[in-house]
Amino acid sequence: MKITFHGAAKTVTGSQHLLEVNGKRILLDCGLFQGKRKEAFELNRTGFCAGKNLDCLILSHAHIDHSGNIPCLVKKGFSGDIICTSATRDLCAVMLMDAAHIQEQDVEFANKLRKKNKQKEFEPLYTKEDVVVAMDQFVGISYNRKREILPGVHLTLVDAGHMMGSANVILDIHDQEKNRDLRLVFSGDIGRAGIPIINDPAVLSEGADILIMESTYGNRQHPPYPESEKELERIVNETYKRGGTLLIPAFAVGRTQQLVYALHRLYLQRDIPNLPIYVDSPLATRVTDIFRLHPETYDSEIREFLLKDNHSNPFGFDTLRYTQSVEDSKELNFLREPAIIISASGMMEGGRILHHLRSRIGDKKNTILVTGWQAPNTLGRRIVEGQETVKIFGEEFPLRAKVETLTGFSGHADRDGLLAWAKAMQKKPSRTFVVHGEEEVAAIFAESLRTELGFAQVDIPEPHQSFEV
Repeated sequence: MKITFHGAAKTVTGSQHLLEVNGKRILLDCGLFQGKRKEAFELNRTGFCAGKNLDCLILSHAHIDHSGNIPCLVKKGFSGDIICTSATRDLCAVMLMDAAHIQEQDVEFANKLRKKNKQKEFEPLYTKEDVVVAMDQFVGISYNRKREILPGVHLTLVDAGHMMGSANVILDIHDQEKNRDLRLVFSGDIGRAGIPIINDPAVLSEGADILIMESTYGNRQHPPYPESEKELERIVNETYKRGGTLLIPAFAVGRTQQLVYALHRLYLQRDIPNLPIYVDSPLATRVTDIFRLHPETYDSEIREFLLKDNHSNPFGFDTLRYTQSVEDSKELNFLREPAIIISASGMMEGGRILHHLRSRIGDKKNTILVTGWQAPNTLGRRIVEGQETVKIFGEEFPLRAKVETLTGFSGHADRDGLLAWAKAMQKKPSRTFVVHGEEEVAAIFAESLRTELGFAQVDIPEPHQSFEV
C-alpha cells in the first residue's frame, strides 16, 4: 500500500492525499491551494489532478482548501464517486458554484489587461457548468454508517466537529498484497470541544494502524470560548465609541454563523449597543439556510433554537441584515454611523470584503477583526503582520485601521485539543503522517506526538512524497 501527499504537505492548503491499495487509487480530499496569487494560480493548474486514473474520492469537508479542485478533477476525466456526508454535499453545491463564479470574474478582470498587452488570455480553472457536472458524482452518506466502497475497503465517516458536515475518515482495509487487515484514519480538520453550534469532535477510541493527522494549530493554544466572546464585546464597544465600523472578514461557512450567534447573544444580554450588523455575503446567506436542513450536525442548544420560530433564530435578530445584491453591498460604503460588517473572504483574497477594506482601511476609527488563520502571502496575513501599506485591487493603501485578532472562534482544535484527540486512541498508530500545518508548526506537533503520546514513527511528508506502508 502506498500513500502520496500531493497537497497540505508542510503547508495548510490544497489538501490532497492519494492512497493506492489493491490496484485501486483513492484520493482523500481535493482542495485548492491558497496563498500568493501567482503561485496558487500555477499550483492549481499544474499540481496533482489525476482525472481518469482515480477510482474514488473521499471528501472530509466542504472548505475550499479541501474541496475546491473537485470540478477540475472531473473536468479532466474523473468519473467515480465523490463520497462525503450529506451536509458536505449540500454545502459544496453552493460553495463550489461560488468558487467558480469568483474564478470566472478574476480571469475576466485579468484578461482585460492581457488582451490590451496582446498576451495570451487565461481560462478559469473551471466554470459553473463544470460544477454542475461534478455535483452529479457526489454520494452523501450519514455519520457512523460503515460501507464497502471498493473491494476490501470499508469506509466510515464520523463527526469531526470542525464545521457542518465535517468528518474524520476511517478506512478499514484488507490489503490483498500483504494479506493483512489494517485501519487507516484521516483526520480531515479536527474541531474544538465546547464551542457553540457544531457537535464536539467524535472520540476515535479504537485507534488506528496508520494515521494522517492535521496540525494547523499544533504549536499554540486558543483562549477559552467565553473569553473570546468577552473580547468580541470589548472590540465592538471600543469601535462604537470611536464612531467607527467593525470589519470582520470571515469564512462564509462556520465562522460567519459563529460570529452571528455570538453577536446575537451579546445583543440579547445588552452587552453591545443597538447598532446595525450586516452579513454582506450571498454565500453565507445560502449556507445559513442549509444549516436548518442538517440537525444531525449541531449541538442540542442550537437544535432547540433552530426548531423554534424565526423569533428565536440564532442567525437572525432585530439589528441584523443579510445583503443580497451588489447594489445593497455598495450602499454599505455610504454608512456614516457605527456598524458591523461581516463579509467574505476569510483571508481577504477575494470577495466583497476587499471593497469594504478599500473604503475603510485608512481610517483609524475603524477596526479590522481577524478571526481565523491567514495563509502566507495573503492580504490577510499582511494585515495581521501590521504592514504600513497594503495593496488592494492593485492600489496601495495605508493601514491605519486598528487590527485585532481573535483565535477563540477558530473551528480548529488547538495543540491540547489535537493531542487529546490523538491520545484517546487505545491502539496507537504504528505510522503517523503530520499534514495541514506550516512546516515549523508541523515539526513541533510531530515532536509532541512522539514525546508526549509515544507515537512510534511520525513523518512530515514533503510535497508529492510517497511512502510504502
